[in-house]
Amino acid sequence: MTDSDVTISMFERIGGSATIDRLVDRFYDRMDTLPEAKMIRAMHADDLGLIRDVLKRYLTEWTGGPRLYTPEKGHPRLRQRHFGFAIGDAERDAWLLCMRGAMEETVTDGAARQDLNKAISGLADWMRNRT
Repeated sequence: MTDSDVTISMFERIGGSATIDRLVDRFYDRMDTLPEAKMIRAMHADDLGLIRDVLKRYLTEWTGGPRLYTPEKGHPRLRQRHFGFAIGDAERDAWLLCMRGAMEETVTDGAARQDLNKAISGLADWMRNRT
């Protein structure tokens, strides 16, 4: 096996747990303060502490880091878990605005940030459940 045979996970490319923690914290800080995010902020509990932890665990696993989400929560079933929330283009765009801003602030590797943005954008688009 050569070095070129080793695939580096997105988790490692962006900086591991420390970056995931900062990314999620900045994401929810932006959601909490940006007027454009008011509609998606209203979908969340007043206290964002629990959901911050859940998203950190999910993104850690989703990006190829340690399995922190599924042992506790089971299969993500993201669409099913979000089905009770009306998610259309406006909600997706507000979510992406917060996430992209958080990525700009926390993911220093530009190529990794671009790849993560592409993956996150696809995920956000897939979450829409109304037109």
